[in-house]
Amino acid sequence: MKLSKRLNQIVQLVEPGYRHIWDCCCDHGFLGTALLNNNLAPHIHFVDIVESLVSGVESKLQRFYSHVPSAWHVHCLDVATLPLHQYSGKHLVIIAGVGGDLIAQFVQAIHQQYPTLDIDFILCPVHHQFTLRHVLNQRNFGLKDEVLVKDNHRFYEIIYVSSQPTPQAKVSLVGDKIWLAANEEQARLSREYLDKTLNHYNRILQGNKKDVAQIVESYQSIKTD
Repeated sequence: MKLSKRLNQIVQLVEPGYRHIWDCCCDHGFLGTALLNNNLAPHIHFVDIVESLVSGVESKLQRFYSHVPSAWHVHCLDVATLPLHQYSGKHLVIIAGVGGDLIAQFVQAIHQQYPTLDIDFILCPVHHQFTLRHVLNQRNFGLKDEVLVKDNHRFYEIIYVSSQPTPQAKVSLVGDKIWLAANEEQARLSREYLDKTLNHYNRILQGNKKDVAQIVESYQSIKTD
């Protein structure tokens, strides 16, 4: 199974040391299966609220991973209600494939339920990145890493954070590392993404749908390499 650039980048970002990794909004389970194949944690959890999807994932896991039944767990539930307290050890929660506004709701709900638990998150919204970053910034989440990916003609920000505050690495409202290019190809992608993002918010501004002047100003201040 060949992963998309977006999912492959998420897999590459995962640091060692987690006991439980939660693939939330898992859809058909491609990401979680890759995590299993790479032995990135002793326990991989597949989570989706759509019962038919969860049943399909479980059938595939029973067929192809019956030799390691303790390595995978399937849950049909709302991401906001993850039962992290039932499992000891370090947790990584991955949420991808939905909007940043919904991801922000999930993260806030999990953080409110487990305020003292040291939880890491890898978040990859399909839109509303600024909304998500604002919530992470306000809650003093610590930034571990962030990557910009273009996959199938769409741009994605992948944001890797810790629920524990690290003042020296606070989550930026518009991103920091995603604008720093190691080569010309990355620089071109960063400029293209910035232009696209500014055009989006300028259209909203001109349409008087809502006040996004400060957001436009924040993106205009970005200097790409």
